[in-house]
Amino acid sequence: MDEQAGLQEHQRTASVPPNPPAAPPNHPRQTWESARATGRRAGAATPRLQLAAVWSSAEPRHKEEEFLYPWRNQGKGVVRVKRDWIIPPIRVLENSKQVPEDLVQIKSDKIFTGEVIYKLEGPGVDQQPKNLFEIDDVTGVIRCKRPLDRERYNSFTLKAFALSPSGQRLENPTTIEIVVLDQNDNRPAFTQGQFGGSVSEFSVPGTSVMSVSATDADDPMTENAYLSYSIIGQESIPPNAVTKTMFGINNETGAIYTRDVGLDREVVKSFRLKLLVADMGGMGLTSEGVAVIHVSDINNHAPQFSPAAYSMSAVENRKDYEIGRVNVTDRDDRGAGNWEARYSISNDPEGNFAISTDPGSNEGVLTVVKPLDYEAQDEHVLILTVENVNRLSNKAPNLPVSSATVVVTVVNENEAPLFREDPIQIVVPESVAPGTLLKSNIAFDPDNSNLRYEISRDPERWLEINRDTGDITAKRTFNMRSPNVRKNIYNAVIKVTDAGGVSTTATVAVTLKETNDFPPQLFPLSGTVCRGAGGRRSGLVLTAVDEDLPPHAAPFTFEMPDDISINWTVNQVNDTHAVLLPLEELQAGEYAVTVFVSDYGIPVLSAYAQVNVTVCVCDSFGDCKSEAGAVLGSSMGISFIALIIIMASIALLLLLLLLAVAVTTCGRRHHIKKGAGLLVGESEDDIRDNVFNYDEQGGGEEDENAFNIDLLWNPHDAPSTPGSYYPGCGVPRGKQPLRRDAPHNLPSPIYPRRPPADPTDIEDYINDGLEAADNDPNVPPYDTALIYDYEGEGSLAGSLSSIASGSSDGDQDYDYLNDWGPRFQKLANMYDPR
Repeated sequence: MDEQAGLQEHQRTASVPPNPPAAPPNHPRQTWESARATGRRAGAATPRLQLAAVWSSAEPRHKEEEFLYPWRNQGKGVVRVKRDWIIPPIRVLENSKQVPEDLVQIKSDKIFTGEVIYKLEGPGVDQQPKNLFEIDDVTGVIRCKRPLDRERYNSFTLKAFALSPSGQRLENPTTIEIVVLDQNDNRPAFTQGQFGGSVSEFSVPGTSVMSVSATDADDPMTENAYLSYSIIGQESIPPNAVTKTMFGINNETGAIYTRDVGLDREVVKSFRLKLLVADMGGMGLTSEGVAVIHVSDINNHAPQFSPAAYSMSAVENRKDYEIGRVNVTDRDDRGAGNWEARYSISNDPEGNFAISTDPGSNEGVLTVVKPLDYEAQDEHVLILTVENVNRLSNKAPNLPVSSATVVVTVVNENEAPLFREDPIQIVVPESVAPGTLLKSNIAFDPDNSNLRYEISRDPERWLEINRDTGDITAKRTFNMRSPNVRKNIYNAVIKVTDAGGVSTTATVAVTLKETNDFPPQLFPLSGTVCRGAGGRRSGLVLTAVDEDLPPHAAPFTFEMPDDISINWTVNQVNDTHAVLLPLEELQAGEYAVTVFVSDYGIPVLSAYAQVNVTVCVCDSFGDCKSEAGAVLGSSMGISFIALIIIMASIALLLLLLLLAVAVTTCGRRHHIKKGAGLLVGESEDDIRDNVFNYDEQGGGEEDENAFNIDLLWNPHDAPSTPGSYYPGCGVPRGKQPLRRDAPHNLPSPIYPRRPPADPTDIEDYINDGLEAADNDPNVPPYDTALIYDYEGEGSLAGSLSSIASGSSDGDQDYDYLNDWGPRFQKLANMYDPR
């Protein structure tokens, strides 16, 4: 770098001492000139100010070389950086009509070394708002192209550049601040089209009412936006009600206040004020506005009755209806709390009447809230008082509370009969006898009229009422188990009508008291008791069922009659259960044990019950091992089977007899006389002498000695039970299928006991016995479909197939097939390995 280049580089970057030396006459110097156009309010010419950046120093001239070439004396002292000139803000008046207008001129000292091109950037040039300012590329003069508006843009910050023809920056950019000066070009404006406020009547002077405000778009730091308020007109509503000035305004704040007394809402309702606001302290531009001030009401008038006496009428036995209205006057503001009245009744000890306020008319509405009785009192005199809802102001006149007198006349009417109680309560035992009087004197008529009674609703028809006296009697015995009895209460409806046809109804609530009507029934009536339970006493658990409700049911008492069941005892477990136990080891079989059971009712009811107990040998699960053995091991079981065999034999004999009679009848039909009996013919032999008794028939499914039908059951479907044995042997077998159709102590029909004496009645005798046997549920066979589809398993014969054999086909000799003839020749060829 040569010395000239080094000097230029030093001028931009090198530090300078506090007192730089003066530049030589021929030294290149950087110079900025600026010219500012000032406002032409007085028409003065725009002076031009030229600013130059120069270097000066009090140091001797011989040190100039050290200053110009600091890199030659590095480290010999502290130097400071060169400072650029700051151009002060350029002030431009808004709305100027002299456009274009020169604002400032800038110059660079680079003009001494070459051509310089000036450029300008920033808002107003190449940014919004565009085309407001421009710069002369050659001279550096900045101009304003159009009038400016301070209310839109109050200042602009621009950047000025010095460039070479090739576009290279020659100097650092300079910031130029342009400030727009304000003119009073905007009128002040009120913030509202109409201001509203209120003031209480009779307010003292100086009372604050409201405030108004206005705005001005001019510069608030100048007098162009300094506002002043004033009232220029006042109008009262109604017109001319008040003519003196009642309000004033603070010219700086806009606060409106009262200036005089005499604000009476009953005289004037409101005021309309005309306002004025001006800028420049009241000497500039102006605008007008409106403020409406309403005079608010205070409660300075008490309500007064008008008139003060009233007459009304009310029908007896009615309530919650209006009988009349009273009126008051109040000069306060209608519809407000100062006008709304509140009424009260001062002499109604029974509380028969009530009064309320109609919000629309402010009238007092008098109503009857309790039925009146003409026979007791035919006239009522009421004293009414009235006051406002809001408290009366201390500025109101001191007057007594207004009152009024209301005379209410009661009108008589035919009253409906009244029941002495509703519902009518009746408490009777459920077993009350028909015809018993349940209730009397149940209703009366206030007008002393004759009454007529009837039953409107009685679903079970248990009640009866006397048409004239109203006495209620029991028509039938009650039943607490009726679906119409809920929680022991039976409801009916009774209607009573007077001579004028006016009727009323009431409910009859009959509370039924439980009585001990049913004795307890023992349950179950059959069961099993294990024999030889390994030292444990096995018994049958018994309970009882009573159709009565508490307290006539449980607890039950179980007892054993001493003279009937001597080998058994019953032990009470709790209030509802007992255990039937044998006193000693009994043989397996059927036993009939009589148990005596009693309830806890009043009176106590008891019943004897016979329990059929099967004593058997049980397994570890408590199941009998052989039910047939238990039956055969008791005398009662044998009697039962013998009875079944006898009945079956009789039925078979009767069937054979009937068959013989039918055959005889068919063979001798031509010998039977017309009108004779079925068994009477020409033969003198009694056919009953020809009936033979064959008693070797089997017992059907009950006869297990003839053939064991259990062999047809699949042993895999019925698991083996240790306690089940074949009768007469010790070979175990599967558990017997459960016979769900087998009866348990069901009553049997009555069989014919003796044959008829007249042979002609033998047909009826046979038919009666046959019908009894068909309807007997205790006689087998029972109506149950038992499935015997097991075909057995295993076989003594060997298998015909070689698949299951232990040897292969090669081990077999099939030569014998050749000896069986030509029919087996093909089969022999198939098995012949040759």
